[in-house]
Amino acid sequence: MNRRIFLRNGSLAGLALSTVSLGACSTTPNNNQPEEADADGADTSFELHEATATDLQEKMKSGQLTARRITELYLQRIEQLDKAGPKLNSVIETNPDALKLADQLDQERKNGKLRGPLHGIPVLIKDNIDTADQQQTTAGSLALAGHKAQQDAFIIKKLREAGAIVLGKTNLSEWANFRSTRSTSGWSSRGGQTKNPYILDRTPSGSSAGSGAAASANLCALAIGTETDGSIVSPASCSGLVGIKPTVGLWSRSGIIPISATQDTAGPMTRTVRDAAILLGPLAGEDAADAVTKESAGKTQPDYTTFLDPNGLKGKRLGVEKGHLKGASDAIPLLKQAVELLKAQGATVVEVEVEKLTDPLGEAEYDVLLYEFKDGVNKYLATAGAGVKTLTDVIRFNTENKAKAMPFFQQEILEASDKLEGLESAKYQAALRKSHQGARTAIDTVLRENKLDGLVAITNAPARCIDLINGDSGGGPGFSSPAAMAGYPHITVPMGQVHGLPVGLSFVGGAYQEGPLLTLAYAYEQASKKRTAPTFKAPFVG
Repeated sequence: MNRRIFLRNGSLAGLALSTVSLGACSTTPNNNQPEEADADGADTSFELHEATATDLQEKMKSGQLTARRITELYLQRIEQLDKAGPKLNSVIETNPDALKLADQLDQERKNGKLRGPLHGIPVLIKDNIDTADQQQTTAGSLALAGHKAQQDAFIIKKLREAGAIVLGKTNLSEWANFRSTRSTSGWSSRGGQTKNPYILDRTPSGSSAGSGAAASANLCALAIGTETDGSIVSPASCSGLVGIKPTVGLWSRSGIIPISATQDTAGPMTRTVRDAAILLGPLAGEDAADAVTKESAGKTQPDYTTFLDPNGLKGKRLGVEKGHLKGASDAIPLLKQAVELLKAQGATVVEVEVEKLTDPLGEAEYDVLLYEFKDGVNKYLATAGAGVKTLTDVIRFNTENKAKAMPFFQQEILEASDKLEGLESAKYQAALRKSHQGARTAIDTVLRENKLDGLVAITNAPARCIDLINGDSGGGPGFSSPAAMAGYPHITVPMGQVHGLPVGLSFVGGAYQEGPLLTLAYAYEQASKKRTAPTFKAPFVG
């Protein structure tokens, strides 16, 4: 999330634009291709290059690979590309128990026990999600360094039950980018700066920067990010991935360092729609520790792959955001091409104006997040066993350790949140009604009045330069806020590239419409085939 854009423009509508340069950012990258490369210049020498969860299951079933060998290969890949080589810096730590877990799952397979499509599949997890193991959970903050959770987050418990291997934790924009108005996406005081795997001086976006860069660079089979507004779909778009921000309530938030009880959710970040669907179902479910999940009763599916139909666009009616079809953005031609493809696949596409209704809600949304952040973080820290127990403690730690904790930008948002009253505040209640209910009404009305199966738009602009001095810069269309404020599902799928930088196409629908949206997204993906692996291009040095 890009608070700086909010404060400049008076709206959170630009949050997904988080586009970031270390000084002079090039527009013409050095294009040195590896010895073994495909037509796009991507290195194909890695044994698991672009391997899907289904591919890996087939290789384990045939005996060609084991879970241990797959895990070893990904750990080696992390050493070669994340810690050396281009130094993506997307993985904040690997799980010391990963190989042991892989051995256990291999033994289960030998004994005839197969837990499902995630059995033996390594997954990288964003470092604001609790894992009860040797790994830390810090939200990228030095204030939480050394903190190890006493129990798994609910979704991690479900992930382990499904047979997946927690491979490690990914870097993120510190405090999920809710710290400063001049922040840089993908930077944290604990983890440093994550790079975009397509062009290394471009932003990976955020706040799920590490999950996006790692999954795109084939450092894992699957990754999990979290979003409040744009923090899954924006980095997924910038890293050429499929990202799903589920309906708030589909996945539990207990055991996740929070920003907003109203808008937070974790979700899949993968290279294909099928992999995202495979990950989505097993982690859904009611959690007594997260009351909003009760709303999901009878609305979730154990297997979302049943919705994947390559002909799923036939007879569908979609609304394209009118404002995204005009202007100077380099991404607009891609959207127009996508619209023509949607029509060619049998969909009817009409122009709609959702942002006209939701943009005025941005200030209220920001107020909601400020109030809910203080409340949520204080509750999390009170029982977390970390060295800091309150948001006030975090602010004090950062101030006392300014050289390491705040070398580039400050903590204005933390300070503003800490000064607020509790959630009983009349201002908070009014802001919540305006943003949350207002966004739901806007989306529901546009869908109903136009008889739509979903909305489509540009997820966000191509990645800008990393700039640790001035922070994120934004520009061009982005579509994270309507679904974020409403708590509705949002799926992004690769739509093509601008100057070698990926851009995603967004699919948005009503509450718990993940299945129908997956149908649309999968049909578009299969017809377009716009995912291309990253080539780790260096900046131009001419």
